Amino acid sequence: MFEGAMVALVTPFKKGKVDEKKLAELVEFHIKNGTSGIVPCGTTGESATLSYEEHDRVIEIVIEAANKKIKVIAGTGSNSTQEALMLTGHAKKTGADASLQVSPYYNKPTQEGLYLHFRTIAEQVDLPIIVYNIASRTGVNIEPETMARLSKVRNIIGVKESSGNLEQMAMIRYLCGEKFDLISGDDGVTLPLLAIGGTGVISVVNNIVPKDVADMVAKFKKGDLEGARKLHYKLLPLVKAVFLETNPIPVKTAMSLMGMIGPDLRLPLCSMAEANLEKLRKALKDYGLL
Repeated sequence: MFEGAMVALVTPFKKGKVDEKKLAELVEFHIKNGTSGIVPCGTTGESATLSYEEHDRVIEIVIEAANKKIKVIAGTGSNSTQEALMLTGHAKKTGADASLQVSPYYNKPTQEGLYLHFRTIAEQVDLPIIVYNIASRTGVNIEPETMARLSKVRNIIGVKESSGNLEQMAMIRYLCGEKFDLISGDDGVTLPLLAIGGTGVISVVNNIVPKDVADMVAKFKKGDLEGARKLHYKLLPLVKAVFLETNPIPVKTAMSLMGMIGPDLRLPLCSMAEANLEKLRKALKDYGLL
C-alpha cells in the first residue's frame, strides 16, 4: 500500500540543465522530514519539458539518493502507450517501487481506450502502477466504472485522484474496495479524502512543508481529528498560494525565495506575475517560512 504524505517532487534546473546535486539534496530533505514517498517526473517535475535522457536520469538520481529509505513512484506516463512502456521499463530496471501513469493527454481516448492503455502497461511491465486522473490537464476523466475495471488488473494498485470531485472519489472507493489505494492529488481536499477512505496524498505543498503535511495525515490515521483539522486549516492559505498560477510555477518560486533551489523554469512556463508573487510572498511570511 502507498499511503501517507508523498511529494510530487519539483525538478530543479541550473543554467538550463537538471541540477543533479540539488535534486539529490531534495530527496534527503524529504527523508529527514517524514515524507513517505517521492514522485519524480510528474506534473510538478515538469516532465513535459524533459528529454528522454533527462527523464531517465532524474529517476535514476532520485532512486539512488532514496537508497531504499523512502519509496520512489516514478512518473512514467505518456499520451503514447509505447512511450509510456519505454519509460516505465527503464524505471523498473532502475529500481523504482512503483509507477505513476497519467491519463493520456491530447488524444482524448474513450473509456475503453483508457482501459486498454493502462492494462497494456500493467501487463508488459511488472511494476505496481498508480493511475493518475487529472482531466483538467488531460481533457478526459477516468470514470469510476473504468477505474473499477482497472482495479482488477494485476499490478494496477491505486489512483491519484485530481478531479476535485469528492463524490467521484467516494464512488471509486465504493467500486474498487479498500485494497485499492485512493490517493489525493489535490492538497486542498486531502483531509476530506482521508475521511472517505483515502490512503494519503501526492502533494505539491509537501515540497516546502513536508513535516506539516506528514503530521496532518498521521494525526488523522491515529484518530486525532482535531489535530488533523488544525493542520488542514493552517496549510490551507499556503495551498491556495502555491496554486495562484499554473503548477509548478508558484511552488518553485516559493522554494527559490526560501533558498531551496534556483528560480529556473522551462518555457512555456515563466516567472509569476508581480501581483501574484507578492501574494505568494505574503503567504510564506504568514506561515513563518520567510
